[in-house]
Amino acid sequence: MLPRFTEPIPNVTVTVGRDALLACVVDNLRSFKVAWVRVDTQTILSIHHNVITQNPRISLSYNDHRSWYLHIKNVQEVDRGWYMCQVNTDPMRSRQGYLQVVVPPSIIDKETSSDMVVLESTNVSLTCKATGYPEPYVMWRREDGDDIRYNGEHVNVVDGEILFITKVSRLHMGVYLCIASNGVPPSISKRVELKVQFPPMLSIPNQLEGAYIGQDVALECHTEAFPTSINYWTTDRGDMIISGDKYEAVSMDSGYKKYMMLKIRKVNKNDFGSYRCVAKNSLGETDGVIKLEEIPAPTTIKSIMSQTSSSLFKKGTALDDRRDYDAASSDKKFDESRISAEYDYDGEYTLPSNGPPPIGQPPTIKNSSRSTFQRHFGIIDAILVLYSICMCLTRLPIR
Repeated sequence: MLPRFTEPIPNVTVTVGRDALLACVVDNLRSFKVAWVRVDTQTILSIHHNVITQNPRISLSYNDHRSWYLHIKNVQEVDRGWYMCQVNTDPMRSRQGYLQVVVPPSIIDKETSSDMVVLESTNVSLTCKATGYPEPYVMWRREDGDDIRYNGEHVNVVDGEILFITKVSRLHMGVYLCIASNGVPPSISKRVELKVQFPPMLSIPNQLEGAYIGQDVALECHTEAFPTSINYWTTDRGDMIISGDKYEAVSMDSGYKKYMMLKIRKVNKNDFGSYRCVAKNSLGETDGVIKLEEIPAPTTIKSIMSQTSSSLFKKGTALDDRRDYDAASSDKKFDESRISAEYDYDGEYTLPSNGPPPIGQPPTIKNSSRSTFQRHFGIIDAILVLYSICMCLTRLPIR
């Protein structure tokens, strides 16, 4: 019985730098011999128990005169290809297996853009070159995760080796990542920082501020510039303002944006006028004016309601006593049900209702002025009676 292969040689995929193992299993080998051959170069690697090639990375092992293994250490891309296991029968019998060598992506620094500084409104091109096997897929994205303003649209990712931006603006400023991947870990990326130069621009939230004497007030300006601008405050006379007991100038940066604040403590008459915030860089300068005007100091509004109520209560004591006297002398003319009807449960005064007129009778008009006169006339009579009594008492002889 002639030798036969029990199974095909499996294809092997290995990452460059790792070790590879190709297996050939033959039954009924008897006195026949097994050899490993590199197909594309027709190079004999081994014959039976002997390694023929001079490549030190290649070795041979076998088991029970049946299994024959070809070892390749530290696999390189040149090792990629077909390998044949053959038996010296007549005719020759053989099996082939493919060794796939994959290479993770790497970025070619010499052909990839580095950090760039460009003027606003010019065109800019960022390039990223990568190698690997299979051929890497390259894309661009912002490191901060924001969308890229690209061809009039906002996109998160731009595919391809080249990122071309027309009329670049300050909004394009930032760090971009060139990312290369091909399914072989790890993926790789390179940072490219794009800086856009432009002269200072300035905005003022409130160009007119008001303050009263003794108040602390803050003036604000917002500027944008790159390169970073030199910012300061001046008075309307052009004198630069320095932080101290009277003034405090604060500046906070956020990328190419800057926030300016001038705090004026305990405003006095001399502080009213115009203040100028200034921003300068190598491409130009700009300024803005804020006018500080005097406003009346807020007055403390005291509640006089409680005082008024207390005063009226005190002044009405004698009147209340007199009303009690009139009520007692008139046999309780006031009806409690009428008094309660004049006030609702919330203590608010409501007009009393006289009810509808009887059916069949026309409504009558009360002469309120006459009843009021009669009520006042009765009070005057009572006062005259009291006066007469007092005069009589003074005339009585003292015993």
